Amino acid sequence: MARRKDPWTSLAFDSWALGLEASSVIGLRMMKLAAGGAAAQAEAQLMVGEKVAAGLMLPMLAATGQLGASGQAIAAGSLAHLRKKVRANRRRLSKS
Repeated sequence: MARRKDPWTSLAFDSWALGLEASSVIGLRMMKLAAGGAAAQAEAQLMVGEKVAAGLMLPMLAATGQLGASGQAIAAGSLAHLRKKVRANRRRLSKS
């Protein structure tokens, strides 16, 4: 897909896409948690661990300049980083 010329429009679209994908992960996780048992317990622990890791990793990436130098680059890098994690969760949860 061709990138738009306005980076902020692209960021808006990427944010929307991340939101849709995150919604599907939330739904898949809720079904797994509602089923209960050892798999639900493991999913809950994984979910909390991922949240803590994301809360520590993203600010560190931004502070070290790994997400970019401009506001737009940092926002785009943050979205890309989060989207990789969300996509991996969606794939993993869709298999089970």
